Amino acid sequence: MEEVVPENQEFAFQTVGEQLKAERDRRGWSLDEIATRTRIPIRHLESLEKSNFSKIPGTTYALGFTRSYARAMEMDEAKLGSELRVELAEAGQSSYPTPSQNYEPADPSSVPSKMLAWTAAVIGVLVIAGYFIFRSFSLDGPTAPVETPVSSEQPAVNAAAPPTPSAAPAADAMGEVVMTATGVVWVKVYDADKKRLFESEMKAGDKYTVPADANGPMIVTGRPDLLTLTVGGKAVPPLGTGEKTIADVGISAKALAERPAVPISAAPAGTVPNSAAAPLVTQPVPTPTGQ
Repeated sequence: MEEVVPENQEFAFQTVGEQLKAERDRRGWSLDEIATRTRIPIRHLESLEKSNFSKIPGTTYALGFTRSYARAMEMDEAKLGSELRVELAEAGQSSYPTPSQNYEPADPSSVPSKMLAWTAAVIGVLVIAGYFIFRSFSLDGPTAPVETPVSSEQPAVNAAAPPTPSAAPAADAMGEVVMTATGVVWVKVYDADKKRLFESEMKAGDKYTVPADANGPMIVTGRPDLLTLTVGGKAVPPLGTGEKTIADVGISAKALAERPAVPISAAPAGTVPNSAAAPLVTQPVPTPTGQ
């Protein structure tokens, strides 16, 4: 009777490494080809085939290399893994922790190449730079001028405005001079002999009456635009616009009466009339003869 040889009988007394090498030799593969297929260094493959586990960095790596090697040659990786654990225990390598999951060596093909990583970094920098350029244009870019509509009814409002005298009435050369503050302003009043008559920081509503017998009273102040003066109850033109300090300006009734008349409609130099604050004052335009 012919003796029946069980399947894989030739591996019955072989180590796991010997079984892997026998299958490799049967297929006619070199260690270089196995290393290319499994991405396992040749030195570890040689150590695995010779059961030289001291050259392999731990049980985890030995089990992972074995499973990858067996899978590449279509062998039973689970069976070889179990047999390898027994061999490791017999060889005194059981002190290595047994992984809860079978170790699989990393496949370098799944790791991005350096070129891909650099390309992604450059793209990221370009995206960030583009974003900041867009933001700079959207925030600091030129804006279209806003046109203010001109109301067609403005001429009618101007025409309906009551007539305004072109100049303030002349002051009385013998009247009482009263100075009133419209804001916080420092004022000093002195006479022709430099004798101080009044010096104080006036607040809005404060008044000062210039002595009628003062000898050539004069004023110095940094904000003449915050002072209003009347002579005999009649307002006189302002002493200044507040752009610079005035000094040695006479404020007797006679001196104020001799100041040139200033048209009420005239605005201080460098200012622009605000048509929204007050109606414009229109002046009659002479009509040429013969029309």
